[in-house]
Amino acid sequence: MTSLNGAVVLVTGANGGIGTHFVHEAIARGAAKVYATARNPRHWGDERIVPLTLDVTDPASIRAATEQAPDVTMLINNAGASVSSAGILTHTDEEIRHNVETNFLGPLFLARTFAPILSAKGGNTSIINIHSALSWWAVAGIYSATKAALWSATNSLRLELQPAGVQVVGVHVGYVDTAMAAHAEGPKLDPADLVTQVFDVLEAGGYEVLADDTSIQAKARLSAPLEAVYPQLASDN
Repeated sequence: MTSLNGAVVLVTGANGGIGTHFVHEAIARGAAKVYATARNPRHWGDERIVPLTLDVTDPASIRAATEQAPDVTMLINNAGASVSSAGILTHTDEEIRHNVETNFLGPLFLARTFAPILSAKGGNTSIINIHSALSWWAVAGIYSATKAALWSATNSLRLELQPAGVQVVGVHVGYVDTAMAAHAEGPKLDPADLVTQVFDVLEAGGYEVLADDTSIQAKARLSAPLEAVYPQLASDN
């Protein structure tokens, strides 16, 4: 398990709705320092919160952040991109590349870059990756595909870093009440509730967060026949 008391946390996408809650809740639980990263970081009015420029799609920016934050004990890969259309064949080249770079390569390269730092601390270190219920439900085109890839990478990271005492947590959730999901209808989880669940699981030594009914149901359907998960397939028979 990883304690937030005295932790040094780096949050990607810190300016967003979920990221902001990660920053404030980490401080509330006793973090000594939080690097609040974004392409254009903002001032937080708290000396414990350190604004840090980071573009997760830029390898040079990732290297620079690692050099500026060598004391990190917890990496939270929260930054993400979405798309406006559901069909993977309808996305532009730019949309596809942006989602792959932001949702998959960015978190993976950050984890790879910070892994030696976290591993060298001898325990009480962690990586948190924000997936989605859509990791398990391919109805959002390239967004679903990249979140599925991140889920797989998280499983690999968990196995590879476990001997060094690095706890790796994967988070699955449906719609969260943030600007990114403003277009969506249906139930939305309060971002504060999501962050509370994530940190509770982390501090209890867990590895996976199923934050709402949508993610619970999506995981339960993994073993179901494809026709049950995607009824449109059954209609062709």
